[in-house]
Amino acid sequence: MLERHFQDMSLPEEVKDLLAHCRGYIVPRDRRTLFDLAMGGDKTADVFEVGYEVADRGRVVEATVTRCKNGLSVNYTEAYMRRREPNCLVVADDQPSDKPQYADCFGQTFEALRGETFAWLKQQELIVLPLYTGGRELGYATMLICPKNAAFFCGALADLQEMLPSQKVPLDFAPQAILYIAPPFRHTHFGGKQIVVHSRHDDLHEIFAYNLYPGPSAKKGAYGVLIHQGEQEGWLTAHASTVQVVTPYDNVVTILHEGASGGGKSEMLEPIHREPDGLVLLGRNLVTGERRTLSLPRTCDLRPVSDDMALCHPSLQGSGDRLVVMDAENAWFLRFNHIKHYGTDPYWEGLCCHPAEPLLMLNIDAQPGSTALIWEHIQDEPGKPCPNPRVVMPRRLVPNVVDDPVPVDVRSFGIRTPPSTREQPNYGILGLLHILPPALAWLWRLVAPRGHANPSITESEHMSSEGVGSFWPFATGRRVTQANLLLRQIQQTPSTRHILVPNQHIGAWEMGFTPQWLAREYLARRGGARFRRDQIAPARCQLLGYAMHSMQIEGTAVPHWFLETQTQPELGEDGYDAGAELLYQFFLRELPQFLESDLDPLGRHIIKCCLDKGTLGDYESLLPQDVFVEEHRIPLRRR
Repeated sequence: MLERHFQDMSLPEEVKDLLAHCRGYIVPRDRRTLFDLAMGGDKTADVFEVGYEVADRGRVVEATVTRCKNGLSVNYTEAYMRRREPNCLVVADDQPSDKPQYADCFGQTFEALRGETFAWLKQQELIVLPLYTGGRELGYATMLICPKNAAFFCGALADLQEMLPSQKVPLDFAPQAILYIAPPFRHTHFGGKQIVVHSRHDDLHEIFAYNLYPGPSAKKGAYGVLIHQGEQEGWLTAHASTVQVVTPYDNVVTILHEGASGGGKSEMLEPIHREPDGLVLLGRNLVTGERRTLSLPRTCDLRPVSDDMALCHPSLQGSGDRLVVMDAENAWFLRFNHIKHYGTDPYWEGLCCHPAEPLLMLNIDAQPGSTALIWEHIQDEPGKPCPNPRVVMPRRLVPNVVDDPVPVDVRSFGIRTPPSTREQPNYGILGLLHILPPALAWLWRLVAPRGHANPSITESEHMSSEGVGSFWPFATGRRVTQANLLLRQIQQTPSTRHILVPNQHIGAWEMGFTPQWLAREYLARRGGARFRRDQIAPARCQLLGYAMHSMQIEGTAVPHWFLETQTQPELGEDGYDAGAELLYQFFLRELPQFLESDLDPLGRHIIKCCLDKGTLGDYESLLPQDVFVEEHRIPLRRR
């Protein structure tokens, strides 16, 4: 048994002491074992409560787990726990960091609470889960230590990363990261808030998670480990989905889609949604009520590569000049807030209702023994559905998934945009598709707006930043280091093109995720063809690069007002300019923090260009990479 060998393995002495003195622990043999433990080990139980004794409060139930035909449905008793707290990460070490220090936040060092955490864990029955964060080949040996009654949490991480069954753990397994779970301290020390403490050492990255929502710890905590390792070694894990798009003519275009939570990463992997008559709903005008549809008889085939974390490891980069990525996860943490009734998305509905293996689902309202339906979202309060229903979907259950590294043709950035009109101007002035010079593409990754009505986090300002790369909430180091890595990556991959796409609204039109689906279809059909100068035009707002002047998909023209929003009568040039000013003010507020002494000199010039309201030509001259736009008109050869 592996348990007998832990004392001989290369584990920290504190871990060996913990395992020697706790009430017992289990190293799971397989995924089924974890799902059984998630129901308290009772194979006949319908509902299991995950609760803990809390000083001065008695027993507090954190979550309930319901056994369904298609898996386990987990629901938290507090609405606050159903989504990620964006500011939950604090650091408790002396390594360079721009993140809040534990001592500054709580008035004392972390050592006392660290000791209390180990003392509490010794009083519990535990699960010890060995795994590899980022995959066995390129990732990092990791260990999860968690209360046995929170086995659903272990199941989430076991799916998301590469679980090592107990019988396959090598005796030389030496964890480079350890994640400890201790839910009651949320109440006794942090006023009920989600707090995740990172403590980085030369040979070990410790994470102490004081909550049971896997978003900031099992999901983004593991991401933080990869970001920290990449920071030390000079590479990135992009916050991105990746998909190979195969046209009806067998042309393959690979799109990497980045953005803050809610920016459409998972949706980039979805087939385009259709109306009952088969048409594609372009949008609905919020002022006039007009609806516009588009006929698209045949769409492209999709081969998903990654959903949220794309590994850009140096060993993947060949001699070419395109970025090469592969998935950093073994499962995807899919959000289905946009699926509100049966038939919205038959692709995911079918995979989730009739999976080949049981699934772990969060914030889905389901009864014991029923089929949990992904459009039945738990209610935060009467009449208010939770905006963050999730399913942990193992990659092996996704049809046509690509396991190998892929070169990226188009690097896309998504932003949730609000409705914008002349009377109520806002930053929802983006057209359906914008072409970005690489310098502007870098700036968008520095400011990374969370955007309108973000469903994944607990709060959202009018317009706030997710932070550099859109992965800053999960990072533990310095902003400028990540900014330099992003700039170097863009410089070294000149044949990867850059675009910007909105979702939710285009001016006065409600659009959902249709803009990025149509952009995907359009760019895949174009393949490597460059745009003629008469097809695109500099956007009225320089931050948006080039706007499309015209667009046809399968012979159907997209109305011009979806491409250049100032042509919408409900918005006009004055409403557009007011929205553009909001965008500029956002950039001017976010960019100065990167002007540190060790910022790459080119990056300093690009930021200064933006602060001085430079032109599109200025950005192109700073970082030339005009592979998306035709340089010269070729004259016809006369006979």
